[in-house]
Amino acid sequence: MLIWKLCKRILKFSAQHLPGYQIRRSSLRAAGYTIGEDVYIGEGLIIIDELEDRGLLNVGNRVAIAERVTLVISSRPNFSRIAPYVPTDYGPIVIGDDAWLGTGAIIMPNIEIGQGSVVGAASLVLEDVPPFTIVAGVPAKPIRKVHCPEGKKIDQRPVRAR
Repeated sequence: MLIWKLCKRILKFSAQHLPGYQIRRSSLRAAGYTIGEDVYIGEGLIIIDELEDRGLLNVGNRVAIAERVTLVISSRPNFSRIAPYVPTDYGPIVIGDDAWLGTGAIIMPNIEIGQGSVVGAASLVLEDVPPFTIVAGVPAKPIRKVHCPEGKKIDQRPVRAR
């Protein structure tokens, strides 16, 4: 278990700092996170979880995660003396296919970001985001739906990142 924790810490560090979204994506997969195909991961992604955790982050296909996004899977006061008196928050994060997380967005535990949704830059997501919904603000609130031109359907085929 100690070796796994050390490896996961190194993989998370590399995913946060190394150039190239492909390297970041591969590092996160190796660290035990479920990352779909054609996912863009910007620099500075922070994933806050327990090192022994596995399977609590599920990112769909063709998701765009901008720079400096924070995904909080575990939130607790650690060694503080108030620990017995305050609630902790812990749970999975699921990001649906074709979602886009804007720069600096913060996603708290037990959240599902629906397919085709957009989380605005610097938003704090405290509640699930319905599919094809744009949310923004602190806390994030729906501001409108994602609409396609009349007669067009959202293409479900993989799109290769450039």
